[in-house]
Amino acid sequence: MDLVRGRDARAFEVLFDRHAGPAFSLAFRMCGRRALAEDIVQDTFVSLWRTGARYDPARGSVRSWILSAVHHRTIDAFRHNAIREGRNVSDDGLADRLETGERTEVEVERRDQARVVKAAVESLPAEQRRVIELAYFGGFTHTEIAELLALPPGTVKGRMRLGMTKLRSALADPLGVVA
Repeated sequence: MDLVRGRDARAFEVLFDRHAGPAFSLAFRMCGRRALAEDIVQDTFVSLWRTGARYDPARGSVRSWILSAVHHRTIDAFRHNAIREGRNVSDDGLADRLETGERTEVEVERRDQARVVKAAVESLPAEQRRVIELAYFGGFTHTEIAELLALPPGTVKGRMRLGMTKLRSALADPLGVVA
Protein backbone atom coordinates (compact mmCIF):
# COMPACT_ATOMS: atom_id res chain seq x y z
CA MET A 1 0.00 0.00 0.00
CA ASP A 2 2.96 2.32 0.54
CA LEU A 3 3.89 1.79 -3.11
CA VAL A 4 0.31 2.54 -4.21
CA ARG A 5 0.29 5.67 -2.07
CA GLY A 6 3.53 6.67 -3.84
CA ARG A 7 1.73 6.28 -7.18
CA ASP A 8 3.54 3.12 -8.27
CA ALA A 9 1.43 1.96 -11.23
CA ARG A 10 2.64 -1.64 -10.99
CA ALA A 11 1.64 -1.85 -7.31
CA PHE A 12 -1.76 -0.39 -8.16
CA GLU A 13 -2.17 -2.98 -10.89
CA VAL A 14 -1.54 -5.74 -8.33
CA LEU A 15 -4.06 -4.12 -5.98
CA PHE A 16 -6.63 -3.99 -8.77
CA ASP A 17 -6.00 -7.58 -9.87
CA ARG A 18 -6.44 -8.88 -6.31
CA HIS A 19 -9.54 -6.92 -5.37
CA ALA A 20 -11.47 -5.95 -8.52
CA GLY A 21 -13.34 -9.29 -8.67
CA PRO A 22 -14.78 -9.13 -5.16
CA ALA A 23 -15.44 -5.40 -5.63
CA PHE A 24 -17.43 -6.09 -8.80
CA SER A 25 -19.29 -8.92 -7.08
CA LEU A 26 -20.37 -6.61 -4.27
CA ALA A 27 -21.41 -3.80 -6.62
CA PHE A 28 -23.33 -6.21 -8.85
CA ARG A 29 -25.14 -7.83 -5.91
CA MET A 30 -26.15 -4.42 -4.65
CA CYS A 31 -27.31 -2.87 -7.92
CA GLY A 32 -28.14 -5.90 -10.09
CA ARG A 33 -26.90 -4.21 -13.28
CA ARG A 34 -23.61 -5.29 -14.84
CA ALA A 35 -22.77 -2.00 -16.57
CA LEU A 36 -23.50 0.06 -13.46
CA ALA A 37 -21.46 -2.32 -11.29
CA GLU A 38 -18.52 -2.03 -13.70
CA ASP A 39 -18.78 1.78 -13.61
CA ILE A 40 -18.89 1.79 -9.81
CA VAL A 41 -15.78 -0.40 -9.53
CA GLN A 42 -13.92 1.69 -12.08
CA ASP A 43 -14.90 4.95 -10.35
CA THR A 44 -13.86 3.52 -6.99
CA PHE A 45 -10.42 2.44 -8.16
CA VAL A 46 -9.84 5.70 -10.05
CA SER A 47 -10.74 7.58 -6.88
CA LEU A 48 -8.35 5.43 -4.84
CA TRP A 49 -5.57 6.18 -7.34
CA ARG A 50 -6.27 9.93 -7.39
CA THR A 51 -6.44 10.29 -3.62
CA GLY A 52 -3.20 8.43 -3.09
CA ALA A 53 -5.00 5.50 -1.48
CA ARG A 54 -5.45 6.74 2.07
CA TYR A 55 -5.52 3.30 3.61
CA ASP A 56 -5.20 2.96 7.39
CA PRO A 57 -4.19 -0.59 8.43
CA ALA A 58 -5.49 0.04 11.95
CA ARG A 59 -9.05 0.14 10.59
CA GLY A 60 -9.04 -3.24 8.82
CA SER A 61 -7.69 -5.17 5.85
CA VAL A 62 -7.10 -3.72 2.40
CA ARG A 63 -9.96 -5.82 1.01
CA SER A 64 -12.47 -4.57 3.59
CA TRP A 65 -11.30 -0.99 2.94
CA ILE A 66 -11.84 -1.38 -0.82
CA LEU A 67 -15.19 -3.15 -0.39
CA SER A 68 -16.32 -0.43 1.97
CA ALA A 69 -15.42 2.19 -0.66
CA VAL A 70 -17.37 0.21 -3.29
CA HIS A 71 -20.33 -0.13 -0.93
CA HIS A 72 -20.44 3.62 -0.31
CA ARG A 73 -19.96 4.43 -4.00
CA THR A 74 -22.86 2.08 -4.90
CA ILE A 75 -25.14 3.78 -2.40
CA ASP A 76 -24.09 7.15 -3.83
CA ALA A 77 -24.94 5.86 -7.32
CA PHE A 78 -28.40 4.80 -6.13
CA ARG A 79 -29.00 8.22 -4.63
CA HIS A 80 -27.73 10.01 -7.71
CA ASN A 81 -29.85 7.88 -10.06
CA ALA A 82 -32.93 8.29 -7.88
CA ILE A 83 -32.58 12.06 -7.91
CA ARG A 84 -31.85 12.20 -11.65
CA GLU A 85 -34.67 9.82 -12.55
CA GLY A 86 -37.04 11.64 -10.22
CA ARG A 87 -36.49 14.85 -12.15
CA ASN A 88 -36.64 13.38 -15.64
CA VAL A 89 -39.57 10.97 -15.37
CA SER A 90 -43.04 12.17 -16.18
CA ASP A 91 -46.10 10.21 -15.09
CA ASP A 92 -47.95 11.12 -18.29
CA GLY A 93 -48.60 7.89 -20.17
CA LEU A 94 -46.22 5.91 -17.97
CA ALA A 95 -48.73 3.10 -17.42
CA ASP A 96 -49.11 2.70 -21.18
CA ARG A 97 -45.35 2.20 -21.62
CA LEU A 98 -44.89 -0.40 -18.87
CA GLU A 99 -44.78 -4.04 -19.89
CA THR A 100 -47.47 -6.22 -18.42
CA GLY A 101 -46.38 -9.54 -17.01
CA GLU A 102 -48.24 -12.70 -17.81
CA ARG A 103 -49.19 -13.19 -14.17
CA THR A 104 -50.20 -9.79 -12.91
CA GLU A 105 -51.66 -11.13 -9.66
CA VAL A 106 -48.46 -13.02 -8.85
CA GLU A 107 -46.36 -9.92 -9.55
CA VAL A 108 -48.59 -7.76 -7.36
CA GLU A 109 -48.36 -10.28 -4.53
CA ARG A 110 -44.57 -10.50 -4.90
CA ARG A 111 -44.24 -6.72 -4.74
CA ASP A 112 -46.50 -6.56 -1.69
CA GLN A 113 -44.36 -9.18 0.03
CA ALA A 114 -41.21 -7.26 -0.89
CA ARG A 115 -42.68 -4.08 0.66
CA VAL A 116 -43.50 -5.95 3.88
CA VAL A 117 -39.99 -7.45 4.08
CA LYS A 118 -38.37 -4.09 3.32
CA ALA A 119 -40.42 -2.38 6.05
CA ALA A 120 -39.49 -5.14 8.52
CA VAL A 121 -35.79 -4.82 7.71
CA GLU A 122 -35.93 -1.02 7.96
CA SER A 123 -37.56 -1.29 11.40
CA LEU A 124 -34.49 -3.08 12.82
CA PRO A 125 -31.86 -1.20 14.82
CA ALA A 126 -29.12 0.11 12.48
CA GLU A 127 -26.39 -2.30 13.66
CA GLN A 128 -28.64 -5.35 13.18
CA ARG A 129 -29.97 -4.09 9.85
CA ARG A 130 -26.44 -3.51 8.54
CA VAL A 131 -25.18 -7.06 9.21
CA ILE A 132 -28.36 -8.59 7.75
CA GLU A 133 -28.11 -6.43 4.62
CA LEU A 134 -24.45 -7.32 4.15
CA ALA A 135 -25.17 -11.03 4.60
CA TYR A 136 -28.37 -11.41 2.59
CA PHE A 137 -28.15 -8.61 0.03
CA GLY A 138 -24.37 -8.30 -0.14
CA GLY A 139 -23.59 -12.02 0.01
CA PHE A 140 -20.90 -11.70 2.68
CA THR A 141 -20.07 -14.37 5.24
CA HIS A 142 -20.04 -13.62 8.98
CA THR A 143 -16.24 -13.52 8.89
CA GLU A 144 -16.19 -11.07 5.97
CA ILE A 145 -18.77 -8.85 7.68
CA ALA A 146 -16.70 -8.86 10.86
CA GLU A 147 -13.65 -7.82 8.88
CA LEU A 148 -15.55 -5.20 6.89
CA LEU A 149 -17.08 -3.60 9.99
CA ALA A 150 -14.02 -4.17 12.21
CA LEU A 151 -16.08 -6.17 14.73
CA PRO A 152 -15.49 -9.49 16.48
CA PRO A 153 -17.21 -12.38 14.64
CA GLY A 154 -19.26 -13.14 17.76
CA THR A 155 -20.70 -9.64 17.73
CA VAL A 156 -21.70 -10.02 14.08
CA LYS A 157 -23.34 -13.39 14.80
CA GLY A 158 -25.16 -11.98 17.82
CA ARG A 159 -26.50 -9.01 15.88
CA MET A 160 -27.52 -11.33 13.07
CA ARG A 161 -29.35 -13.65 15.47
CA LEU A 162 -31.18 -10.78 17.21
CA GLY A 163 -32.12 -9.16 13.90
CA MET A 164 -33.37 -12.43 12.40
CA THR A 165 -35.46 -13.14 15.51
CA LYS A 166 -37.06 -9.70 15.20
CA LEU A 167 -37.66 -10.22 11.48
CA ARG A 168 -39.27 -13.62 12.04
CA SER A 169 -41.59 -12.07 14.60
CA ALA A 170 -42.45 -9.09 12.38
CA LEU A 171 -43.03 -11.23 9.29
CA ALA A 172 -45.02 -13.90 11.10
CA ASP A 173 -47.63 -11.27 11.91
CA PRO A 174 -46.95 -8.20 9.71
CA LEU A 175 -50.23 -6.54 10.64
CA GLY A 176 -49.81 -7.06 14.36
CA VAL A 177 -52.97 -9.17 14.51
CA VAL A 178 -53.14 -11.43 17.53
CA ALA A 179 -54.83 -14.78 16.83
